Amino acid sequence: MTDPGRTNAAFAFVRARWFLCLMLALIPVGFALGRSAPGGGGDVGPYAGYVVAGVLFLMSLTLDSRALAASIAKPLPVLWACAVCLLVMPGFAWFASRWQLSEDFRLGLAAVASVPCTMAAASVWTRRAGGNDAVSLLTTLLTNGLCFAYTPWLLVWLAGQSVEMDARAMAVRLVYTALMPAAAGQASRLLLSRFVDVDRLKTALGVVAQSGILLIIFGSSFKAGGQLTSAADLGGGAAIAVLTASCVAVHLAAAAAAWWGGRAIGLSKPDATATVFAGSQKTLPIAMLVVTDPAMLGGSGIPLAPVPVLLYHAMQLFVDTLIADRMARTVNAEDRLLECRSKDSRSRD
Repeated sequence: MTDPGRTNAAFAFVRARWFLCLMLALIPVGFALGRSAPGGGGDVGPYAGYVVAGVLFLMSLTLDSRALAASIAKPLPVLWACAVCLLVMPGFAWFASRWQLSEDFRLGLAAVASVPCTMAAASVWTRRAGGNDAVSLLTTLLTNGLCFAYTPWLLVWLAGQSVEMDARAMAVRLVYTALMPAAAGQASRLLLSRFVDVDRLKTALGVVAQSGILLIIFGSSFKAGGQLTSAADLGGGAAIAVLTASCVAVHLAAAAAAWWGGRAIGLSKPDATATVFAGSQKTLPIAMLVVTDPAMLGGSGIPLAPVPVLLYHAMQLFVDTLIADRMARTVNAEDRLLECRSKDSRSRD
């Protein structure tokens, strides 16, 4: 007989993490359908840019930038988070990419490292851990808004000479698919907020945006599956194991550097907590755009480059859930200790 308590707990788990569960399901399904499709999987590159632009518009529309004054007045935490995201984490990724057993995996890992901070997850996990989400929010806005100015050249450096890329063409492409939709989302928020409470639509808009990401994930998996002739194309189990370990190691190294480096330069615990997530998390939509768009890596004949992107995103969600919960327990324990000391002090008085 089924235990109702366990059933409800399982339902609550899936409901809270529906995006991750669907992502993990769609990847193998896409690979399998792509392999069995006549003529192989289709090409999602021509459509990815439009979907990503729509996703970034919706995600930007849900970002409340009114709470950023304090972070702008004291920019050190944001600058440190940006430095970790754009310098420290790519450095770790460059080292890890040297160990990959597949060229596609190496280039996919380079693509992950070259893109901005996540649009929403960094603030959500920062808040969950008891950190200053204004820091993560401003880091998100800065890194995503300026990605056209650094992502192409960072990707060229990380990829090396193995593929030919036009950094200027990529920059122009990112202006249209990243900067302009994000700016339009914030402008639309300012306009719509006069008539409706945009935050009340946040959940619905978030579901639509995440559904667009799932569409890109399925399409990329379908395309990659169509170009697989055997498991050896993935480099075997050893290549997958090395890639998985690399994704976890790079993410943890960046998170640790953000925390200890932030504390070393005098950041408070809430600010340092924000840099942990804003510095180590990478956005999935733009990374998928980079590896699927024909103007970027999508036209370089490396169909398995999306695999590291998907794997890194899945790993960062799992790992950061554990990190955020651990930080939250520490914050709650410290608060209870301070409360007990305060009560004890008042009782003695």
